[in-house]
Amino acid sequence: MSLSWKRTLRTASSERFLALRDGTEVAAIDLHYLANGSVAGTVILLKSSGLRESDLQELLSAFDDEFLPDVDLDHGDLVYSVVIGEWLGNFEASANSETESPSGAR
Repeated sequence: MSLSWKRTLRTASSERFLALRDGTEVAAIDLHYLANGSVAGTVILLKSSGLRESDLQELLSAFDDEFLPDVDLDHGDLVYSVVIGEWLGNFEASANSETESPSGAR
């Protein structure tokens, strides 16, 4: 599986990455760095990506090797929740409204 990774957000205790295959988004990973040194992540596989559950281990291993050298699933200091979903858009606060409005920008 040939993926490239794009970091889209970084804070002192979290990061978000997009997985791209041939320039198309196929997955997103949100990471939360916890005070005890462990990492909790949420993986979202996009339905439209064609990725299957059987591709998950390879995707996670490639990501772990590149971005998480200090934690490991086998050592119990890294845990992922995995979701399969579809992209609906960004929802951002609007100056004209008390509710949020969808935006096509990513």
